[in-house]
Amino acid sequence: MPLQSQVKNLLDQIAEAKAAGAKAIEEMTVQENRDGLLAFYEGVVGESQEVGKVENLTIPVDGGQIGLRLYSPKGQGPFPVFVYYHGGGWVLGDLDVIDPILRSVTNSTECLVVSVDYRLAPEYKFPIPAEDCYAATKWVSENIAIYNGDPSRIAVGGDSAGGNLAAVVPLMAKDRGGPSIAYQVLLYPVTNFSFNTQSYLENGKDHYLETSAMHWFANQYLNNEEDKYNPYASPLLADDVSGLPPALIITAEYDVLRDEGEAYATRLKEAGVPVEQTRYDGQIHGFFWMPVIMADAKRALQQITNTLNQAFSSSASL
Repeated sequence: MPLQSQVKNLLDQIAEAKAAGAKAIEEMTVQENRDGLLAFYEGVVGESQEVGKVENLTIPVDGGQIGLRLYSPKGQGPFPVFVYYHGGGWVLGDLDVIDPILRSVTNSTECLVVSVDYRLAPEYKFPIPAEDCYAATKWVSENIAIYNGDPSRIAVGGDSAGGNLAAVVPLMAKDRGGPSIAYQVLLYPVTNFSFNTQSYLENGKDHYLETSAMHWFANQYLNNEEDKYNPYASPLLADDVSGLPPALIITAEYDVLRDEGEAYATRLKEAGVPVEQTRYDGQIHGFFWMPVIMADAKRALQQITNTLNQAFSSSASL
């Protein structure tokens, strides 16, 4: 379908900014991009909702430590747990940028949401961000009962690069004998670094996330060409995806990552993994972080809520 009017308005504004001299992602420094991400999303993420409780923790990981932010809903618990890895190309983003979105997720899903402040590239290249996310999920499995979370009902999720990490962590858990993950929510995930799908050819320019930007992000994250073929970077290339948790995979029609997200959904289905896969027509990459200007952000949140409620209800009855 054509671009949604809300999407077209945003793309027109971005085009005007470029015409006035705004730099593209690949033309800026890492710090300029980090500052720009925060400035852009401040106006589109919406107001921060009150939740039952917010706690900031620091946990040890190999070679250092990382932060976690725990959002507890109102109510008694123990709550199902949703471990979330933010997007930003493995380079951008932090606990504060994603905070308003995850407050909404907490209230909508009535899950204890754990936001993971994994270490970022290029300071910490592959596989460190992925290993941080795995370590955080393992910590949650072992410790979340102390915080009124139910360790038998843990889902993982993320958007874009965070969607990549949310696909990789279950692979790691499968290879390493745990922790147990009940569900995975992948919003327009990176699953491969080929850059040659039809969605790259169709949407690689002037559709918010551009091919040139994806090359820039990959160069910041990966150490070399060989890393592109590691399944912990490119989960689509994993030899065996059977036995992975059921998945909700959301893609956007006008997104360079559309086809690889849908290809991963197909691979999971072929391996016998239950998959709910939805393409948001007329939509672009990153819309989940834009509830002020994108009605689909609220629609996706409701879809995630319904899916997790069903998944956790099923796991609780086992």
